[in-house]
Amino acid sequence: MTTKSDPNRILRLLPLVVGSLGAVLLLVNRVLTPQLTESQARGDVLGVILSAVLILTGLIWQQVQPKSPDTVELIGKEGFILASDLPETIKTELAWASRLLLTNTVTRSLVVYYKGEVLLRRGILGSKAEVIPGPILERVLGTQKPIYLVALRVYPGKIEFDYLPENTQGVICQPIGKEGVLILGANAPRSYTKQDENWIEGIADKLAVTLENRMEQQSS
Repeated sequence: MTTKSDPNRILRLLPLVVGSLGAVLLLVNRVLTPQLTESQARGDVLGVILSAVLILTGLIWQQVQPKSPDTVELIGKEGFILASDLPETIKTELAWASRLLLTNTVTRSLVVYYKGEVLLRRGILGSKAEVIPGPILERVLGTQKPIYLVALRVYPGKIEFDYLPENTQGVICQPIGKEGVLILGANAPRSYTKQDENWIEGIADKLAVTLENRMEQQSS
C-alpha cells in the first residue's frame, strides 16, 4: 500500500484555486453587467491581472516546492534476530545501535553482516535470512566506502538484496571496519538526509571498534 505524505500540498494549490475562482467570478460579473462603466472596466483589468498572477504563482509552486517522498508499507514481518553465539556485550551493543537507527532515521529494516556471518536482523524482515554478497556489497567491503542506492527499484543490482523486504525503496550499505557491512533499508526513495548518513557512519564506526576489540580478545 502506497501513501503520499505531502503536508504542503494544500498550500501549493491555494494560489491556483483562488486565482481560478477569481477569474471565474470576474467573467460572471462581466456577463451579468448590462452596462459597463469606465471604473468597472479598470476594476476588471486589475482583477484579471491579480488572478493571472495567482494562477502563475500556483503553477510555479507546483514545480518548485519540494514534495515529500512517497512511502510504502514494507512487505514482511517485524522481528529482532541476533546470532545465538554472540557474547552478551556484543548483543547489547547491536540491540542499542539498531534501535537508534530504527527510531531516529527512516530505516525500517537492517542487517549487520560481519566476517561472513549475519549477526543481526531487525525491523521488517525479508523472506531470506542468508546474506550472499553481490557486486555492491563486495565493493563496499573492498573499498570501505559506503554506497547509497537512493531508489533501489531502478538499480539492476537490487536482486542481491533479497534478504531485505522485496519492496524496499532505498538502501545504504555502510562499512563496519574492514570486514563488515551495516545494511539499511528504507520505505521511501531518496529519504536519507546527509545528517542521517553522518549518523549512520558514526554508529557503524562504534560497532566496528566493539566488534574488532571483542574478536581480538577471543583470539588472544
